[in-house]
Order: sequence, then structure tokens, then C-alpha cells
Amino acid sequence: MNNVYKWLLAVALCGPAVAVQADEPEANGTKQSGVEKVLSRLSVGGYGEVAYTRNFYSDNQYRYRNPKKYKDDPSNGRFDIPHAVIYLNYDFGKGWKMGSEIEFEHTGTGSAIEIEADEGGEYEHEIEKGGEVELEQFWIEKTFASWANLRLGHIVVPVGLNNAHHEPLNFFTVYRPEGENTILPSTWHDTGMSFWGVSGRFRYEAQVVAGLNAMLFSRDGWAHSAAGSAYEFKPANKYGFAVRGDWYAAQGLRIGLSGYAGQAMHNTYPNEMEGSGKTYDKVKANVLIGSVDMTLNRWNWIVRGQADYGYISDTPLLNAAKLNAPKSSPYNKTSVGKNAVSLGVEAGYDVFSQITKLRDDRQKLYVFGRYEYYNSYVPTHGQTNYDFTKRSCIAAGVNYYPVPQVAVKAHWSNRLLKSQYNNEPSINLGVAYQGFFL
Repeated sequence: MNNVYKWLLAVALCGPAVAVQADEPEANGTKQSGVEKVLSRLSVGGYGEVAYTRNFYSDNQYRYRNPKKYKDDPSNGRFDIPHAVIYLNYDFGKGWKMGSEIEFEHTGTGSAIEIEADEGGEYEHEIEKGGEVELEQFWIEKTFASWANLRLGHIVVPVGLNNAHHEPLNFFTVYRPEGENTILPSTWHDTGMSFWGVSGRFRYEAQVVAGLNAMLFSRDGWAHSAAGSAYEFKPANKYGFAVRGDWYAAQGLRIGLSGYAGQAMHNTYPNEMEGSGKTYDKVKANVLIGSVDMTLNRWNWIVRGQADYGYISDTPLLNAAKLNAPKSSPYNKTSVGKNAVSLGVEAGYDVFSQITKLRDDRQKLYVFGRYEYYNSYVPTHGQTNYDFTKRSCIAAGVNYYPVPQVAVKAHWSNRLLKSQYNNEPSINLGVAYQGFFL
């Protein structure tokens, strides 16, 4: 995060405590007030999105079970605030920093599941708040050199293009690209340790984090929910290992490789499933994820692309364990495919680059197109096949930047399913910002 921010929120947050600090001399003999010292080390920023969608297809949950019945359903619309995020970082000096990211999603839903000891260990689902607030990042970092940084705490797991670059000005569509957003946690964040650095044209990172939970994998989302926890803590009986490398090959061109490996079974609470005996003791549900992505930002073009492939072992026994889990448990009961895949590419050209007055005013208007293919459920031999999980999606639209930190977005999209299902066209409008405040 760049040091391009400071002041109003710092005063509001630090106010009285900062105001009473005495002036301190700097090395050059001038005095620096307490407020100025704090502001020079404080970073405040964030990003957010407001979106409107009109879906020209049925939103009934049974539309794939009986497509003909819902073919002529009326269109439906929705407003949403997918993400509203506040960054708050502080440089303590001597290489020590603190970083945090507080996220409000969809203006939110909030709930928790608890096991009531006084009710025979029954799972109890309690609605605690009408909104969801997540601490997406909270870490302490020590910098030894540009090539050696150690970060401890709650961190983003940068596997895939969407997780490494999830802010709304890093994609053209109103919502995050749906392929990666479907099969991977998004934004994927977990607690652990990260070692990262920059050397020449390379940036690299290696992480050890709490493992994914196999019982939260699903047919429609594969690993999308598997990094979460229904409890007030995150079970960490097993651990995951993530790596990422980015090569800045030429001006405006970045190529990235990332991956994840870890055991996902037995990463639950309680550690052993009720009533399962020894049936699932040897089930590991090992997860492997690989991803390659790129970004080209040059010659008034922005081109982005990614390909992701996921694998989870022991799916027959894993699916049996999910079906046999207590009905009141927070686990997903749908079948899990042994693989998931996502491919996507988008390209946009800045039309205003050809108009001198608008170019000099730093206004931009990207006209873009996007194509995706993804499948959240690739079954193993003998598993039921669900063709509606195989989807292509085409999109076309515009992004208008009146200033570099704000984008007004509009696009048409169509989700293309197998011929026995109904396609899912929609129109989407949105506005997004991203940046640091003073």
C-alpha cells in the first residue's frame, strides 16, 4: 500500500490523544508536532461499489431442476453494495508496520452457529445482526529488506488474479469476475504467516495459513466457502500452504503464478464428526489449486486473463461424510466434484486517449469485452453429473473514469448454459472508487 494518504481520518481517530503530544525536534533541527508525526505514519484508504442489476431470467432456486417451468418468468432487479472497505495502516518505525482492512459486504447479514453444551451439544443458529462486517486483514509486519518481509496475522491469500487484485478498479465488470469468484474463496483471507519480497522484476510470497474445510466445499461453489467459519474462531487442525510469484516482464506487463496445497478433511469443530466412528479417519481430502494470470496495461489497452484448476482427493468418502453430518451442523450437504476450473479474459480500449482535451484532463473511457468459462463441479467416476455447473459467460460494456480513483461502470452480460437450460442475460450498472484519502 503506497504512502499517499493522511490527515482527516487520522485526526478523527487519534484526536485528543494526538493533540496533547509535545512538539518533537527532527534531525534537521526543525520541530514536528505530535499530529504531524502521527499523520506522517498513518495510512487511511479503502474501496467500495454500488451496483444495480436487471436479470432477464428467473431467479427461482429450482430453475435448473425444471427449466421449462421457469422459462417465461418475469425479469427481476436488485440493488447491492457488494463491498465497502476501510484501510487503516500505521508505520511504527524500525521496520514495524500494522495493517488492517475492515469490510462491509452487501450492507450485510450476520449470524453465528454455536454448540450449546447445556442442550446436549445441539447446534444453534443465532441471528446476531442484520449486517455482515468482516476483518479481512489484520497483521503486523517486520521489514528486514526489500527482499525480506515477514507478515503475521490475518492476511489475504493471493491465489488467482481475483484474490491478488480484488479491488474494483482491477476488473471491468460491475461485479467481480464470476468464474474465480465462484470456485475460489473471494476475497480469500485467513490467519497465518507470510514471507514476501521484491527482487528486480520479481515479487514473491509464501504463506502458511489455517487450512480449508472440506465439509464446506460444495457443488455450486467448490471451495468458495471453504475458508470461512461459522464459529467465533477458525478451526486450524490442518494447515494450508500458498505461494505466489509475479514477473514484471516489461513496461505494463505482469505475469503471475500462484498455488495452494493442504489437507482439508478433519479441519472442523468438533474435530471428529458425531456418530462417524472410525469411518472417515483416513480421509484426507487433499486440496491442490494452481493458477496463472496476466495483466497488460499499455498502448491505451488493458488486457487481463487467468486460468485456474482445482483438485480435491477422496471425494466419494468426503461426500458420504457430508451427507452423514448432523442435520443441524453448518456443513454443506451437496456433492463435491474432484475438480473445478475457471478460464477468463477481458480486454478494454481507452477511447478518450484519442481525444486530446479529455486525455489531458486524465479522463478515460474503456470499451471492453469479456469471456469466461467455468465449472464448479467436475465429478469423479460414478458421481452424478450436473450439467448446469458448466457455464460460459460473455459481457460487453464501458468503464468511465472522470478521475483516476472513480469508475462508472455499465455492461450487458449473458450466462450461457447447456441447451436444456435457459440462458441468463442481465444488464448491470455500478459506480466504484478505490484509493487512499490524503
